[in-house]
Amino acid sequence: MTMERIFNITGSCNPQQHYMVNLDSRLAEIKKMIDRGDYFTINRGR
Repeated sequence: MTMERIFNITGSCNPQQHYMVNLDSRLAEIKKMIDRGDYFTINRGR
């Protein structure tokens, strides 16, 4: 029996149980901003 994945917004995620999003490209852009000394904000997760 396969467990259906769900959206988890309450804590740690397990890829076998929860939907996951690849954030590698976003994190690379954030690192570039930090390296340039840019100001930015990180808003709450949705």
